[in-house]
Order: sequence, then C-alpha cells, then structure tokens
Amino acid sequence: MYASSKTRELVINWHLTEACNYGCKYCYSAWTKELGASDVVKDKAASFDLIREIYTFFRPGNTANPLFNKMQWTSVRLNFAGGEPLLHDKKLPDLVRFAYEVGFRTSLISNGSRLSADLLGDIAPYMDWLGLSLDSTNNQVNRQIGRVDRRGELLDLAGMSKTVASEMQKNPSLKLKINTVVNALNADENFTSLISKLTPNKWKILRMLPVVNQNLAVSDAAFKAFVERHRAFRDIYRIEDNHEMLESYIMIDPLGRFYQNGDDTLSNGYQYSPPILNAGAPAAFENMRFSAERYAARYSEVA
Repeated sequence: MYASSKTRELVINWHLTEACNYGCKYCYSAWTKELGASDVVKDKAASFDLIREIYTFFRPGNTANPLFNKMQWTSVRLNFAGGEPLLHDKKLPDLVRFAYEVGFRTSLISNGSRLSADLLGDIAPYMDWLGLSLDSTNNQVNRQIGRVDRRGELLDLAGMSKTVASEMQKNPSLKLKINTVVNALNADENFTSLISKLTPNKWKILRMLPVVNQNLAVSDAAFKAFVERHRAFRDIYRIEDNHEMLESYIMIDPLGRFYQNGDDTLSNGYQYSPPILNAGAPAAFENMRFSAERYAARYSEVA
C-alpha cells in the first residue's frame, strides 16, 4: 500500500564519503568513481548548494515532485551517512546546522569510533536522530567483520555510550537508533545486554545485503533465529530483510548523484543519476527506480 499518512516523513540519505576507518567485509559503500571528480563534501559552497537543491525538490507540499501523490510526506529529513561521515568531523557541524536552517530535520549514522563529546555537543541541538552502527559486542567477531581501524583499535563501546548518554540528557529531543547488520559472523550473538544498556528509541535489524558481494551472507533460518532471540525488543525493533531494502531508499553518493540498488546490483552495479548540481534535482531523479510501497513498509512509523 502507498504511504498516505499526513505524518509521513521522507528520508534522504547523503553518503558524504566512501572512506571509513573500518573495513567491514559486507559494506555496500563502494561507488563508481568518475575520473577527476571530487566528493561534494570537500567544497563547502557546493555542499550548501546541494542541501538547498535537495530540500527545494523534496520539501513537503511540492506537487511537482513525482512522489507527491504516492506519499504526501509532511516532513523531510537529511541523514548524513558514509562510509564514516565523522571522517569529516570539522565540516559536519556546519552542514548539520545549515540543513536544519534550510528546513530539514537531520540525523547521522556513524560507527561511533570518532564521536567525541565536543562534536556531539555541537550537532545535537540541530539533530533529531543519532544512529550508531553496532554489529557485535565481541571483540573477536568485530575483528573478523572488519570493524577495526588500521592501528588495530576497536570501538570503545563504554566510552562512546557514556558520551551519548550525557548528550542525550542535555538534548532530550534527540533520539537514538541502533543499526545492526546480521551476517554469518554475528548471527548467533545475543544483543540483549547491549540494547538494554543503551535503551535506544529504535533498533533496526538488517539482513546483510549482498549487493556488492556474497561474503558473510546469512541463511534464512539464522536470520529468523536472530530476530526471534530478541523478541523482547519487538516494540522498538524494525526488521529489514533483503527484498525490503531494494529500491526503497533515496540515496545520494559522495559525488552528489542519486544512486539506487536493485536485484541486478551484484552483476551490474548501482544505478546512477547525473550529478544533481549539474542537472538539477528534478531531472537527476527522473529516471531513478524507487518503490514507494517498499519505503512505506519500512517506515510504518516516523523514525
């Protein structure tokens, strides 16, 4: 069914960079590069222009947007993602504030390793959601997954948790979301202690999506067992299996192009639009595949 709720929120995911201080083996953040092109985030003026152009096109009530009659959202959120967006920690506060001032609600998804109290304090007043990507509490599993930096350092989960808790107390409107990618290495793990400690507003449990490779793919039975093991959190978790993630996100790559996955991504790669700042958002988005029905199923509530 189409999303028709008057409280529906449209989320635009801007992947600032492909770079990451971790090397997760199933990461889908690997985009086709254009010779001589540079990530938009490296140019402050271009970044602001992109944010402004995206908001103009996706602003609530824009009847010229082809999604308007299918979804009719009443708010729009810009989610800063990566790679690891905090590799641009010096630029991020200005981008978050500008997006907020333009009219976006804002959010961030990070692996948490570079999330300092000072940085979070700068951006939290302008953010609605903080997302943390946490795939294991076991150091050995994290190393096997690739959630370790070049120096061999793992996430300081206790320190990061303390920082987040402190800033959320100062900014009570800020909500916390945990993303967990279930794969062959963590499928037998129990996250009860972690989720109980962090008390997130939402826990997104995603099945590893083999759009780049088949490494660490998890079986149907193992994924189902992981979900069942955590039914105590059914009031806050949202399950995303592979078919739900295909063509159900609005995504912008580091070069400022819309891009999309699909059933053919593993063999043919992502679908790309022309650069948004060259073509304009309406023309760039015109031929992008997007399923309003799958999006509506994923966002049965605003989050």
